[in-house]
Amino acid sequence: MTRILLIEDNRNLATGLRNNLEIEGYRVQIATDGAAGLAIARDESPDLIILDLMLPELDGYRVLRALRENGHATPVLILSARGEEADKVLGFRLGADDYVSKPFSLLELLARVDALLRRSAGKVVPGQLTERQRFGEIEIDPASRVVLRDGAPVALRPKEFDLLIALVRRRGGVASRDELLQEVWGYSREVFSRTVDSHVAELRRKLEAEPAAPRYILTVRKAGYRLQA
Repeated sequence: MTRILLIEDNRNLATGLRNNLEIEGYRVQIATDGAAGLAIARDESPDLIILDLMLPELDGYRVLRALRENGHATPVLILSARGEEADKVLGFRLGADDYVSKPFSLLELLARVDALLRRSAGKVVPGQLTERQRFGEIEIDPASRVVLRDGAPVALRPKEFDLLIALVRRRGGVASRDELLQEVWGYSREVFSRTVDSHVAELRRKLEAEPAAPRYILTVRKAGYRLQA
């Protein structure tokens, strides 16, 4: 049975979420502070972590940073009342796989949980690239998931790499946000998210010489994004 760790200090919310997740067939364990949640995550390696940010003992950012610095690749979905763009960007930069703001739609949350679990199970994307790809000073090895810039490794998060591959695969064609949400995160078109924009911003920061004036990862007004090789 798929195991979810819910790190949430609001006991009523945590209990309600656990009940709804268990109805969906998941086994759910609750931690009500950051230190306890981090210990459980390290010791028991759940399949997915749902993480609040404003926690006693250790806040969610510190929990996430500690997990990633210790090599834990468990998918992490941040669930927080801190919904500002800066909070989301920091969460993704520290290694979160998704971010849902409170108050939230239960159906949307369940859809995102399902999508993250399917992606982490290694679902194969049609037309997956196998050969090395290059544009400008950027080189990508899809098999090893290594990205080089001027010969130096670039540390991309898993979803950042998947997003980059989705753009490369189109060979200059435009990818809409809906298409990228479906392909990279597995969301249906009904789920609205700024996730794509935040991840594109991170890719530009890591790969572009001038992120504010990108040369490779271009915005196509009212359409989406494309890669200029």
